[in-house]
Amino acid sequence: MNATSGPSPAGALLLCRADPPAVRPPAQLLREQLLLAPAGDDWSVLVPEGRPWLQDGESVEQVVTGWATALAVSAAAWPVVALWWDRDRAGLTLAAGFRRTVGYTWLADGTPVGEDEAMRTFADRLALDPVLDVQALEPLTGPDPDADAASRLLGVVAVLGRIGLALPTGLLPGESADRLRSVALAQGAEQLEWPGWRDAVRAELDAVEEGPLGPYLRGPRARALAGVQLAAGVPLLCWGVGRRSGGWTTAGALLVAHGALGLLYDRLREN
Repeated sequence: MNATSGPSPAGALLLCRADPPAVRPPAQLLREQLLLAPAGDDWSVLVPEGRPWLQDGESVEQVVTGWATALAVSAAAWPVVALWWDRDRAGLTLAAGFRRTVGYTWLADGTPVGEDEAMRTFADRLALDPVLDVQALEPLTGPDPDADAASRLLGVVAVLGRIGLALPTGLLPGESADRLRSVALAQGAEQLEWPGWRDAVRAELDAVEEGPLGPYLRGPRARALAGVQLAAGVPLLCWGVGRRSGGWTTAGALLVAHGALGLLYDRLREN
């Protein structure tokens, strides 16, 4: 792929099917160095610094899958598509609410190593056109000696363009994390800062309250949702700590904190 010549080819983009104001609060809860920018109609893109895989030696796929899962479960109302790549492979991961993530992988030379069913599930969960869009995705899962991993991801981006995705100019899969951040900053991307747990959760509750999940933020349904987040977060946190995985540890910690603070929602609103 075109980034293999650089010192550190690994990188990722998190494509969120929501506007930046809705993405900002849950993204801040990740407590990572992220840039946020609009990416078309009802889409935003998060550009990570990449410390877990650049400095800590973690798998970029594992890290961004954890982040995408945490964002999707935290937000609950919109899906996240993570595009990732390193010297050997590239792929996509789709996270949507509490549903199991869907992923597809290519080798660096573009050889598909994923399952066709995964790509069909990907299309279904994003409500892509079952005929035209699925037909556009099918060539990405077949042999093509002229297509490397980066071009496969560009093909995915092109299909998502049919449902409104429009990445900022120059923000392309296959580049290094440093290059992506430089391009994003030049395009006016916002640097997300950690405001503290209380303010971050307040901001997310404000954003969700204005959306379709607003009625679920109080009463039995709110407590049930918070309980599910806790139930999902505790084992995920333990698993991440045991594996020394920053991505999954962050995801588990986010869900535990979000669930616990969700149970205190009424008290937060009173203060």
